[in-house]
Amino acid sequence: MTDGREANNPATAAEIRQQPQLWKLVAAEAELRRSSMDAFLRPLLSEQRARVVLTGAGTSAFAGQVLAPALTGRLRRRVDAVATTDIVTSPREVLGEDVPTLLVSLARSGDSPESTATTAFADELLSDVRHVVITCNRHGQLAKAHSERADSLVLFMPAAANDRGFAMTSSFTSMLLAAQLALDPDSSGGRYVDQLGAAASQLLTERTGQLAGLAGRRYRRVVYLGSGALTGLAREAALKLLELTAGQVISYWDSPLGFRHGPKAVLEQGTLCFVFVSTDPYSRRYDQDIADELRRALGDEHVVEVSAQAADDRSAWYIGDLGHVPDPLVALPYAVVAQQFALLASLELGLTPDNPFPSGELSRVVRGVGIYPLRGQT
Repeated sequence: MTDGREANNPATAAEIRQQPQLWKLVAAEAELRRSSMDAFLRPLLSEQRARVVLTGAGTSAFAGQVLAPALTGRLRRRVDAVATTDIVTSPREVLGEDVPTLLVSLARSGDSPESTATTAFADELLSDVRHVVITCNRHGQLAKAHSERADSLVLFMPAAANDRGFAMTSSFTSMLLAAQLALDPDSSGGRYVDQLGAAASQLLTERTGQLAGLAGRRYRRVVYLGSGALTGLAREAALKLLELTAGQVISYWDSPLGFRHGPKAVLEQGTLCFVFVSTDPYSRRYDQDIADELRRALGDEHVVEVSAQAADDRSAWYIGDLGHVPDPLVALPYAVVAQQFALLASLELGLTPDNPFPSGELSRVVRGVGIYPLRGQT
């Protein structure tokens, strides 16, 4: 089901719907490049002291936050998600440990000043660094800077993943999947792509009407919660709503346990809460606990529990039969829930999701950021 008003916003609406097809293309490309990716990554990842840093700005950074917790356990080494905006302002602190480092840069356009500055600072401060660039723009500055380097591997997303709309949708999930497949080929991510795509498509067919109903209530505050990898997704979901409603809806994110320690003060009667439920049996108990607590405080109609694990005693939105799929991959269809709700909330407010800031307060690619050189600084 689609909202008739989406016809006035062809880019964002289409970019949300096209994601299942793009995931298939990303997985197919990863399979084709498996040998070359492994040959590039194996020497560094076999080094026990090696550090992996996942970086990007805004939504791209949140993709790294989704991936880092699971990759730490899977790769059995240090994996940090650090935004380029944090690296650029404090490069010596973030990159102060001179160990073999794999810097994984995720960037839709690759034209943000912080993107190229981060890789340059890593080259300057680290004696052994290799780069993986995952981008949607073949013509971006980041791609140009690394395409011919022997110490860099550049992975391009399908052309349609380079979103034309203001907010990152296809680009977020495509880059997240590409990074997962590159860094953890044994996760069976490629094998799950058809299931993930089917779940996302079914969600758009069956849940868009309910999401439109929630958008029609014009909530002033919306909270997104998730554990582990899904905390990063909660952060991305909150940003998507804030962006597409041009700040008219206040959104918040946290982990289920963290939310109780002060941030719960954001709740008021009439707050909408989304809880992204983990597929990990242990983590899932905490997610369900906070969902139940919120239902008691706000009422069932104001809490959406999104789950991949069916249970007869839960009032939840079940997305396919994906209880066996790791959280960073389940995050793909979960993200579609958040994107579609943000789109419908934007339309409900009479905004243009493709360009919610027509006067230019915010733009797709950040401009005007001055980058200061490290040399000569103390």
